[in-house]
Amino acid sequence: MSNKKLLLLLTLSLFIFFNGYAQDKWDLKRCVDYAVANNISVKQADVQARLSKLTLAQSQWSQIPTLLFGTGVGLNSGNTLNPTSYSLNTSTALYNNFSLQSNVTVFNGFYLHNLIQANRYAWQAALTNSEKTKNDITLNVANAYLQVLLAKEQTEASQLQLRLSQNQLAITQKQVKAGTLPELNAAELEAQVAQDSATYINSQGNVIQMVLTLKAYMDLDAGVPFEVYAPPVEDIPIEKLADLQPESVYSLALAYQPLQKMDALQIESARKSMAANKGAMYPVLSVVGQLGTNYLNLPSEQVTYTPGIVNVGYVEGTNAHVFDTTLIPSINNAKTPYFKQIHQYFSQTLGLNLSIPILNNGTLRTNYAKSKLNLRNQELQRDQDNLTLKNNIYQAYTQAITALQKFEANKISVAATEKSYDYAQKRYNVGMLNTIDLLTNQNNFFNARVNLLSSQFDYVFKMKVLEYYKGLGIKLTKE
Repeated sequence: MSNKKLLLLLTLSLFIFFNGYAQDKWDLKRCVDYAVANNISVKQADVQARLSKLTLAQSQWSQIPTLLFGTGVGLNSGNTLNPTSYSLNTSTALYNNFSLQSNVTVFNGFYLHNLIQANRYAWQAALTNSEKTKNDITLNVANAYLQVLLAKEQTEASQLQLRLSQNQLAITQKQVKAGTLPELNAAELEAQVAQDSATYINSQGNVIQMVLTLKAYMDLDAGVPFEVYAPPVEDIPIEKLADLQPESVYSLALAYQPLQKMDALQIESARKSMAANKGAMYPVLSVVGQLGTNYLNLPSEQVTYTPGIVNVGYVEGTNAHVFDTTLIPSINNAKTPYFKQIHQYFSQTLGLNLSIPILNNGTLRTNYAKSKLNLRNQELQRDQDNLTLKNNIYQAYTQAITALQKFEANKISVAATEKSYDYAQKRYNVGMLNTIDLLTNQNNFFNARVNLLSSQFDYVFKMKVLEYYKGLGIKLTKE
C-alpha cells in the first residue's frame, strides 16, 4: 500500500471518529455543568455537607426535653412485696408496670448553645467546601477545554502545512518531468510530505487524548460521543491586565474565594467548640418528672361492708337490748382487678437534679485544652491558605505577563518567518534556491504559527486564572 493510500485511510478513520460519532457539540458551560453534576469529588463534598447538617439538627434536638415510655411484664418468683399489705409473699406472681419519664436541662454552662453554634458553622463550612470543590473542577475543566481547542487549532495548522507540502510536491513533480528541476528536489519534497503527514496524524491523535482528559475531569464515559464547540480564540473575552493587579485581586479573593470563606467558618466553629467544652465543666441543672403505675397478680386483703343490726346497749332497769343498724366489715383475701390496681398505684414525681463534675479522670479539662489547640491550628491553616493564595495570584500575574510577552513575540516571529518563506518560495520557483532551504523556511514558518497558537491559548488561560481568583468565574464567550 502506498503512503498516499495509507494517509487517506488514516485520515478517513479519524474523520469518522470525530464526525460520525460526535454529533452534538459541547460548549464550556455545558461541560462545567455536567462535571459539577456528575463529578465524584463534588458528590462526596455534598455528602459531607449533608452529614454536617444532620449533626447540627441532632444538637438542636438536644434542647428539647427527653420523653421515655417504658413497660415490663413477667413472672416474679420468690419473696415478693405485696403493694397492698407490704407483706412478703413467696408464691409466683405475674407483674406488669408502666412508666413515663421526662428530663429537661435548665442550665449546663451554655454547653448546648455553643455546641449548636459550632455545628452550624461546621455545616456552613462544609457547604463552602462543596462550593470550593465545584470551583476547582470548573478550573480544571476549563483548562482541559482550552487544551482541546489548542489541539484542534494545531491540527488545522498541521493540515494546512500538509496541503502546502503536497501542492509544492505536485508543482515540483511537473517541473521535474519538464526537465527544469532535478529529481532530487521531488524526492526531498516527498520526504517532507511524509513528515507533515505524520505530524498531522499525531496532532489528530493529540486531539483525541485531550478530549479523553476533558472527559475524565467531567466523569463522562470515554465511549460517549463528544465534540467541543470551538469558538475562535480571538473572540474569547479577557479582562484588561491593568484591572487584574495582584494586590487588588488578592483583596477580592479573600472575600470571594470559597477556601477563605471555609477557613473563616471553621475558625468560628472551633471557637464555639472551645466555649462548649468549657461549659461542659460547669454544673448541670435539670428538671426530671416521672409517671408510673404497676400491677401484681397476688391476693390481697379485701375489706367489704355489709349492713346489719348490732346490740349497742341495754335499757336501764329492764335490761332490754338496744339495737341499731350499721355496716359490718368483713376481711377476705382476693385479687384486685387489673385496671383497679393500675388506677390505685398511679404515682407522679417531679424534681430537680443537680450534677456537679468533680473528678472525671481529667476528661473535661483535656477536651477543653484540645479545643483551644484546635482553634489555634485553624487560625494557622487560615494564615497558610492566605499566604498560598497570595503567592498563587502573584505567580499567575507574572505568568500572564510572560505569556503576553511571548504571544507578542510570536506574532513578530510569524510575520518574519512568513515573509522569509514567501521570498524563499519565489526564489525556489525561479531556481535560485534549493529544496532543503525552501523546506527549512517552510518548517520555520509552520513552527512559528504553532508557537503562536500555543502562546495565545497559554495567555488566555493565564488570564482566566486571574479572573477566577478575582471571583469573575470562567467564561469563554461573551454574554
